[in-house]
Amino acid sequence: MRIFVYEHITGGGCLDAALPPSLAHEGELMLRALLDDLRDLPGMEALIMRDPRLPVLDAALEVARPHSKAEARNLFRHCCLSADAVWPVAPETDGALKRLSIEILDCGRILLGSLPEALDVAASKAATAQVLAKAGVPVITTCRHPTQLPAHVRDVVIKPDDGAGCQDTHKLGRADAVAWWNKKSSANYVLQPYLRGAPLSLSLLCDGESAQLLSCNEQQISIVGSELRFIGVKVNSVQTNRDRYSRLARQIAGAIPGLWGYVGVDLIETTSGPVVVEINPRLTTSYAGLRQTLGSNPAALVLALLDSSGAGRRRRALAAKLAASHA
Repeated sequence: MRIFVYEHITGGGCLDAALPPSLAHEGELMLRALLDDLRDLPGMEALIMRDPRLPVLDAALEVARPHSKAEARNLFRHCCLSADAVWPVAPETDGALKRLSIEILDCGRILLGSLPEALDVAASKAATAQVLAKAGVPVITTCRHPTQLPAHVRDVVIKPDDGAGCQDTHKLGRADAVAWWNKKSSANYVLQPYLRGAPLSLSLLCDGESAQLLSCNEQQISIVGSELRFIGVKVNSVQTNRDRYSRLARQIAGAIPGLWGYVGVDLIETTSGPVVVEINPRLTTSYAGLRQTLGSNPAALVLALLDSSGAGRRRRALAAKLAASHA
């Protein structure tokens, strides 16, 4: 199988601007880990796109190097059409991941990621909270306006509704949060209570209908001034409450049909139990340490879904149908 691995930040998605250091670093970690995993699978061939400002990864790897944003868009479609399947790794910001996923399907190729209808929910923190709460999943209160915050909330986290990682994420007292909100006056931000507890993440293997827990990870997050900053993650370091996290994973997958492949879940382990903060329908930084801690190849687990699940077979059939329509 020939797989086009597209990591958006390092693959030309930022050619019209400076590379964001944090996201570029995390993107590089995920890309290298995924390529290493695919390289060890028999019959696999990978190609990538690469921002020309970044160094060569592997002289033997097939690489397309765009030099402008317009060229990157054209090259993306060309690489899709030259592959059997496409594995997108992109932030949800400004609809990037959904836009790329739709184009992959439009090219008639197998999408190694979540379907667009699942991305509509997971890409929005407000939509995620609404859908999960309706399904009875413990999820953080997420507000579109300060007046919607519960009266008892004193500390508030403000973040972009479709943001990735800790980008532009702030912890403020309630009064300062209201002042910040009024000054910013942006409809694309949401407010959440600042919950005290352990910041964790789950690495899931989803088949479009259900989910398997791969690991529970400790998130390392610091607060500098008002800014939340992601420092790192201890992959698969949490071994307690596995049954509870497995049940939570299945609840999430049931509430958001179409989650597929590797999916990350951010949560806070509070004194009352886990509270979901957001869903990441793509590779997360934890993927980079997953193979070492699991003792198995996570890329192989994802690809096995194509043959083992009804959702995987339907995905192959959809790709074949779309490919025929473009012939």
